[in-house]
Amino acid sequence: MTVIVTGGAGFIGSNFIFYMLNAHPDYRIVCVDKLTYAGNLSTLRSVMNNPAFSFVKLDICDRSGVYSLFEKEKPDMVVNFAAESHVDRSIEDASVFLQTNIIGTSVMMDACRKYGIRRYHQVSTDEVYGDLPLDRPDLFFTEETPIHTSSPYSSSKAGADLLVLAYHRTFGMPVSISRCSNNYGPYHFPEKLIPLMIINALGNKPLPVYGKGINVRDWLYVEDHCKAIDLILHNGRAGEVYNVGGHNEMRNIDIVKLICKELGKPESLITYVADRKGHDLRYAIDPTKIRNELGWMPETKFEDGIRRTIKWYLDNRAWWEEIINGDYQQYYEKMYKDRQKA
Repeated sequence: MTVIVTGGAGFIGSNFIFYMLNAHPDYRIVCVDKLTYAGNLSTLRSVMNNPAFSFVKLDICDRSGVYSLFEKEKPDMVVNFAAESHVDRSIEDASVFLQTNIIGTSVMMDACRKYGIRRYHQVSTDEVYGDLPLDRPDLFFTEETPIHTSSPYSSSKAGADLLVLAYHRTFGMPVSISRCSNNYGPYHFPEKLIPLMIINALGNKPLPVYGKGINVRDWLYVEDHCKAIDLILHNGRAGEVYNVGGHNEMRNIDIVKLICKELGKPESLITYVADRKGHDLRYAIDPTKIRNELGWMPETKFEDGIRRTIKWYLDNRAWWEEIINGDYQQYYEKMYKDRQKA
């Protein structure tokens, strides 16, 4: 079985590759990544010499390049993680989000249709549903919740989801979609909430919190997410959407305070900043469908996962320090120069 994983040098994509190489040692994993600012090839350092793994630097919007890849690799499955995913960046400039998240998805779908695959899986987000009120803890996102996006980012992901489902209905393509809650864990890019707070706290720097920090997110440990995608790939029904949630709702401010406590840092480092435009209030996923159909449930409690994550950042300073000083962006050239010399 050959599986193409796009966006595999990013946070969730790289963790998925690690998981799949371990869970399915007889599979070939082909990682495709453009290596934008959030794609870090050094994240994959531990598997670069694995004979079951290969890396291709490629933009999923490059139609001829994608078609050539499919002709060469003849994939059985495709898992599309490749996406621009930072809400603040989408508010500043939406164009790259539309290009990668919608046009890139269309190129991948056309390649799958042209060359044939057993399953195409689109990794999406709970943000396509918009948000929920803070005073209604009884409400959750289900797969039937109407799409109601709040940002250019979530709109571009919703557009991609609709395109994938349209290819299923129009062409009968074997597709599936997962919409997950906020992920956290190892290799999370430092601009995101949890790693940013850990790294800033370690450096005794201000911990910027939007508004009053009362916005609620449903947090999912990244390995639990990877297990869910694996189940959907192999056992999920074609043409279906599966919500993947952690049942770990936390206010942003409480997460920041917990990180301060775990690291022995004063809460005086917390700095409240102007709120994000159109900031969603609460995300909460109902994972009943994937539990009933595929037997998936999150295994990691937030209290355990956040401690595991903090420890990882303490033990892997070199990884995130490279990102902060920008050296990680030269890793691709350096690594391949070394390989050419060899």
